[in-house]
Amino acid sequence: MADRSSGGTHRTSGRRGILAALALGVLLLGAWAGIATAGALRADGPADTAPVSPKAYSTALPFDLPPAAELRRSPKLVFAHYFTPYPLSLDNEPADRDYYARNYLTPDGEKGKHSAYGGLLRDRPLPAAPEDGDWELAHLRQEIRAARDAGLDGFTLDLLSEAGRHRERAELLLRAAREEDPGFRIQLMPDMTALTAATPGSLADLLADLARQPSAHRLPDGRLVVTPFKAEAKSPEWWRTMMRELETRHGIRTALVPLFLDFTPDRDHYAAISHGLSEWGARSPDRQSGAVADARRAHRLGKIWMHPVSVQDARPNQGLFDEAGNTETLRASWQAAIDARADWVQLTTWNDYSEGSHVAPSLHNGHAYLDLSSYYLTRFKTGTWPTILRDTLYLTARVQFVDDLPPAGRQPQVIRPREGTATPRDTVEVLSFLTAPAEIRTRTGTTTDAYRAPPGVHARLLPLRTGHSSATAVRDGTTTTTVTSRYPVRRPVDRQDLQYYAVTSGRAQR
Repeated sequence: MADRSSGGTHRTSGRRGILAALALGVLLLGAWAGIATAGALRADGPADTAPVSPKAYSTALPFDLPPAAELRRSPKLVFAHYFTPYPLSLDNEPADRDYYARNYLTPDGEKGKHSAYGGLLRDRPLPAAPEDGDWELAHLRQEIRAARDAGLDGFTLDLLSEAGRHRERAELLLRAAREEDPGFRIQLMPDMTALTAATPGSLADLLADLARQPSAHRLPDGRLVVTPFKAEAKSPEWWRTMMRELETRHGIRTALVPLFLDFTPDRDHYAAISHGLSEWGARSPDRQSGAVADARRAHRLGKIWMHPVSVQDARPNQGLFDEAGNTETLRASWQAAIDARADWVQLTTWNDYSEGSHVAPSLHNGHAYLDLSSYYLTRFKTGTWPTILRDTLYLTARVQFVDDLPPAGRQPQVIRPREGTATPRDTVEVLSFLTAPAEIRTRTGTTTDAYRAPPGVHARLLPLRTGHSSATAVRDGTTTTTVTSRYPVRRPVDRQDLQYYAVTSGRAQR
């Protein structure tokens, strides 16, 4: 058996807990407009908040990203998992006092509901200015532009409910895709950890209703792509019945691509009714071989494979994290997708901030993780590594040491490494993309150093130290690019935050 998903039962219980928390949040939304922000937007470094024009997008990268039309000619597709609880804004308020700031990023939010683990989230979407008119639609269109401009083909849309706010937001996302970019695909992903009461008929009705939107992902032969999350929660016969309901009552043929939390031994039975197979994947750099083996099994069964690519995973409300090794997990999972000759890729996730697994532009990371994904995405879709045209540095580090804990009683539920994850480490990573060899001059806290970096892509680890970190590329006595962390490493800590923060020299820092 290949490596099991890093999500597993943790993912299932986490989804249920998040949904319960968000249900209360919807009821309370807007009721606490005057509550003070508790450190949501730090004065020592907002992320890159200026809008990016399409013309300027490639200049932020170390290479020229091919136009969307060229990338879309590839049969290989790249999606990102869209989680409806965390759109750009929940109330269209300024970022320093919106719902994220008041209730998700502070331990006191939602009447202290998340105080045991220091607040529900540690990061948030890159703040968006309040909009006039239909602001929710405008913000969803903005997210689609961000994904498209990075080279993505679409979103896998996590369907959490048959009715209510998440259903409405799913419909709005499909509409936003149709209006913003008719070529941007929305793959329907019924979440079987949340749709526990669904019947084959009721799920068929939900999918048929959403499939009326032309942005719903279909194969060239017209079949609707359905990618159930935790497909193993229902038997192959249950899924066969659901597809029969879709066809007989709604005239919709289905291309089923079940996604497993555990690539179940019963995969052959699912393969018999499926167009392809997928899994949620591991979130640690040394656990990628399992997905490659599973991809090969899927291909031997004659099915396409949608490969999971992840950045990291840190969940305060579940008290666990995976050791991502700075950008190692992101680079290793992309390389695994390439090595496995995957047909599709799913970035897990676009915006699940409660897992800390997001690649979407965020307050703490700006566009850094999405920019890195654009590099590997180009290789995946074109078969050729992009030519590095601009020196660019990416710097990643945590803002605290792994073993540092808050004062006794301040955060009763502490975050521990997930069983089987890589050994946690305290490191700064300088990831260089260089057109030619250069000297990299570094500073971590008050310690300076230098090393010679080769052309191409090169990672160097440095010890984590309190204060800011920086790196500068120097060639022939001239600085070509430089990067400095926005957020310093601090001691002592008042709550745990075990996500890696990222910054790129390719985008302006403020």
